[in-house]
Amino acid sequence: MRELQLRQAKATLSAVIDDAKRGEPSIITRHGKPEAVVVGFEEWQRISEGLSFGRMIWEAPFESGDIPERTSTTVRDIDL
Repeated sequence: MRELQLRQAKATLSAVIDDAKRGEPSIITRHGKPEAVVVGFEEWQRISEGLSFGRMIWEAPFESGDIPERTSTTVRDIDL
């Protein structure tokens, strides 16, 4: 990931976008501090959708026997 000063990013915006589209994000800095990251639209969509734990488990490539059967026994006695 390359780092560019804001004025350099402005001057070469077209190239920065082309790089992002090819999967090469750029960090834009102002006064030496990171301020923004330019990423391609597809990468932004992937990131912005987020991956919840439930979705990650649902989409995982589990096979039969990967997850042990659940038992009905309790770990400890509970008085209710």
